[in-house]
Amino acid sequence: MELPILLIALFLPIMLLLSVPIGVAIGLSVVIAVVSADIPVQFLMQKMFFSLDTFPLLAVPFFIMAGEIMQKGSMAEALLRLSRCLIGHITGGLAQVSVLTCMFYGALSGSAPATVAAVGGIMIPSMEKEGFSKSFSTATNVSAGCLGVMIPPSVPLIIYGTTANVSVGDLFIAGIIPGLFIGGILMVTCYFLSRYHGFKTKSQKATFKETLHAFKDAKYALAVPVIVLGGIYGGITTPTEAGAIAVTYAFIVEGFILRRLNKSKIWQILRSTTITNATIFLVVATASALGQILLIYNVPNDMVELLSGITDNKVTFFVVIIFMLLILGTFMDALANILILTPLLQPLVVQAGIDLTHFGVVMIAAVSLGFLTPPVGVNLFVGCGISGISIERLSYAVLPFILAILVGIFFLAFIPQMVLCLL
Repeated sequence: MELPILLIALFLPIMLLLSVPIGVAIGLSVVIAVVSADIPVQFLMQKMFFSLDTFPLLAVPFFIMAGEIMQKGSMAEALLRLSRCLIGHITGGLAQVSVLTCMFYGALSGSAPATVAAVGGIMIPSMEKEGFSKSFSTATNVSAGCLGVMIPPSVPLIIYGTTANVSVGDLFIAGIIPGLFIGGILMVTCYFLSRYHGFKTKSQKATFKETLHAFKDAKYALAVPVIVLGGIYGGITTPTEAGAIAVTYAFIVEGFILRRLNKSKIWQILRSTTITNATIFLVVATASALGQILLIYNVPNDMVELLSGITDNKVTFFVVIIFMLLILGTFMDALANILILTPLLQPLVVQAGIDLTHFGVVMIAAVSLGFLTPPVGVNLFVGCGISGISIERLSYAVLPFILAILVGIFFLAFIPQMVLCLL
């Protein structure tokens, strides 16, 4: 193994285990590799710059900002009331409401931590008041938050599309049924866990009038996925243009129609959007430089040769890749996994005869479990911040949900029609 690759393989995991921010950790690894080898710094700087100079990537800040506007406004609460009217009365009550609301909100935000913060901030205290345990309440919401990156529009899907040169619009359409499917699996899990633990629902079935009123209140939020996905699927807009429309729509609705925004909230939206985008783009740029170094030393070719023996069997290939993503997700951010592994795995995927859109959706579902596994599990830390539960206790409580999502991922991997049927 070449010295620069050896140093990256040594220092990057160490920095990640020390909780160094992922963008900084990758950047420092690149610097170490450059110092130890005769690699032109200017070449890597150009690679980092041009990795951000792509039109599809512009969709990321748009969808993040749209999600922030809706989170600071009233759309999340409207979706919560609608979910409660629809399924709040069945076994598991508010747990089911949490999952359904995350499914709705996932179609607005595109971010797993943002979904946990918006829905969990309301639902975790409400579930505790209704008799659910703190650990179950938090585990339900942090797990359902993963739907924020599975259901389009999704930031990881955009990143994968730009990295693998796959249509982001096709990925958005392909992600609809898998996102709903995983959400359904989580609802079934909540049902059986609630029965096992004896959690009783205290909500009465909503009347038709109450449900109709809830739909009326949520009409602006429900229109967002219709506008975004309808525009893309109808060939009217690109994903980037759809993101810009989503921001404009959200700002007009929350600011001028519902009047839920003020100067303070607008400043919070701009600040939070800027910080989130800066974090994401730092990872994109540094991971791009890292990928270039791996390419210089023929690491992708070496991986193809190493794993070529299993590419003839799609089942074995998918099993190996999924478990590899699960392991890497425990100490590496989802975006970093996508940016680093996609160029390495793409030749293997093509050689195995697997559709790149199908693989992308399965990959995003697999890396989403990294949000639930310490030490990098962002959803866990957001949930702990809301409920005050310890990370150890929450990590144990999410295990049934991780297993349920994993079962769903294998269904998506081995039944490609579930992913590709709308294309």
